[in-house]
Amino acid sequence: MLENYEIVNKVIKQNEITENIDYSLNYSRVRYDSYGELTNYMSYLRYGYLVGVLGRIPESIVDVGYGNGAFLKVCSKNNTKCYGFDVSDYPLPNSCEKLYNLDSFFDVITFFDSLEHFDDISFVKDLKCNYICISVPECHYFSDDWFATWKHRRPNEHIWHFNKESLDNFMKDSGFALVSYTNIEDTIRKNNEEYSNILTCVYKKI
Repeated sequence: MLENYEIVNKVIKQNEITENIDYSLNYSRVRYDSYGELTNYMSYLRYGYLVGVLGRIPESIVDVGYGNGAFLKVCSKNNTKCYGFDVSDYPLPNSCEKLYNLDSFFDVITFFDSLEHFDDISFVKDLKCNYICISVPECHYFSDDWFATWKHRRPNEHIWHFNKESLDNFMKDSGFALVSYTNIEDTIRKNNEEYSNILTCVYKKI
C-alpha cells in the first residue's frame, strides 16, 4: 500500500489530506461545463438507469455534489421534486431547491462522482431515504504501481476508493442493501484499458 493510504474495511482511504481542494463555483465550471453536451448525455443515462431499476419515477431526489446541476435539470422535467446539496454555489435549475443539510426524508439520494470526495463518509448511515444511487471510479487495485499512476487516484481530491465488494460492504454496514449494479457509464466515459472504469450501484434502505 502506498504511503499515506490504508485499507479500512476493504475500502482504500487517504489518511492525511496534504492540500485542501477549493470546490468553488469555478471548480464546477472547469470540471463539468467543459464537457459540453456529454454532461447532458450522462445525465439522461443516469436518470434512465435509475428509473429502470426503481420501475417508477422517483418522487423526490437530492443530488449530493450536484456539480453544474445537469442531472437535476433532467429530473425536474419529470415531475420529480428536486434538491441539490453541494459546497459550490453553482446555480441550480429554476425548479430545484438547494439544501444546506440532509436531515429530511427523500425518496432517492444520489452521489454521482461525489462520495469519494468526503473526508468522512460515516454520515451515510444516518441518511433518510428509500434508495441511494452511487457512481464512483472503480478501483481494481492490481498493484501499488498500478494505483500510483491510476488516473482516478487524485490525491487530496479523491479520499476514498471503492470496488464493488468494498462499496457493498460499506453500504451494508450503513443499512442499505444492493439492488442493482452496472458499468453503464463506460459507454460514455470510455476507458482504453480492458477493465471497467466507473461503477454505478443502487441500494435500498434495509
